[in-house]
Amino acid sequence: MRYCIGILLFFISTQVAYGATLYMDPNSASLNRGDAVKVSVRLDTDEAAGECINAVDAVISYSDNIIPVDISVGKSIFPIWVESPFINKANRTISFAGGIPNGYCGRVQGDPNLTNTLVEIYFRAPGLQVGGGSDRGSAFAQFTEQSNAFLNDGLGTNAQLKTLGTSFIISDNVGNEIIDPLSGEVQADNIPPEEFSASVESIDNKWFLIFNTTDKQTGISHYEVIEENQRESKLFDFGAANAPWIETKSPYLLKDQSRNSIIRVRAIDKAGNESITTVPVDDSARGYAGLTFIMALVSAGVAVGLFLLLLLYFIVRKRKRVATLDLDLENNLE
Repeated sequence: MRYCIGILLFFISTQVAYGATLYMDPNSASLNRGDAVKVSVRLDTDEAAGECINAVDAVISYSDNIIPVDISVGKSIFPIWVESPFINKANRTISFAGGIPNGYCGRVQGDPNLTNTLVEIYFRAPGLQVGGGSDRGSAFAQFTEQSNAFLNDGLGTNAQLKTLGTSFIISDNVGNEIIDPLSGEVQADNIPPEEFSASVESIDNKWFLIFNTTDKQTGISHYEVIEENQRESKLFDFGAANAPWIETKSPYLLKDQSRNSIIRVRAIDKAGNESITTVPVDDSARGYAGLTFIMALVSAGVAVGLFLLLLLYFIVRKRKRVATLDLDLENNLE
């Protein structure tokens, strides 16, 4: 998927300079057993040289005595993700690839140098149940040589990238209470994801639903989609507990390729707050469906008409036969 990073390299020229730094904040932390810490992955550019970075493709490795439990992009400066942050526990790596149109060129006036976040990773020290061995002492998380930053120079040039990881000191002790920043942020989050829109696009002659939004607090947990087909006589309330929502990602292949369904997309953050957007039935599809219905009615009407004509034909024929028989009977009687 990493070759897809090229789609993020927008063709706007800027002065070429080399001095980007990809680093983790804080650069060290001390943890008791079971405690967690939030580590922000940040990006600095060489502002004096006018350096702008519009994409980062990063791979982070971590030691076997620290546990990444969650990743948030709620405060990220990247609006586009080619590869959403992913924890590979088997390989002990964390990877992501994202970018920003026109590039990130460093701090703006009034920026306290904290609005340069790419992702936030929550690491936890092993609990007491792990016990002994390599889970004590020092631990680390660091960028691998696969990590790259790309200049906003119209060519996708690799920037000379400096990387700085973080280290952890893991104690054998257990604190008076477990430190868990993610849990506290989730409990305090009562704000739904930002309002958003969705669109239906044709890809390889099939209809797909495209959608995306952000949540500046705990981040998006997942998306769900529901299609309400207007041809179905059995209606349901999309807010009902048993409504057939489908957990999915964008792009989503529509089940109703006739475009005769009302589509709803639900974005749910990690605190359970949600935002819903609706895509109405496509007018052209609705018109086609209406025309089809009318044609069906006409066809049915023609069939009924033919049946009635046929019925009348047999009735008239029967009457003629009865009239002929009566006439023959009268002639015989005479």
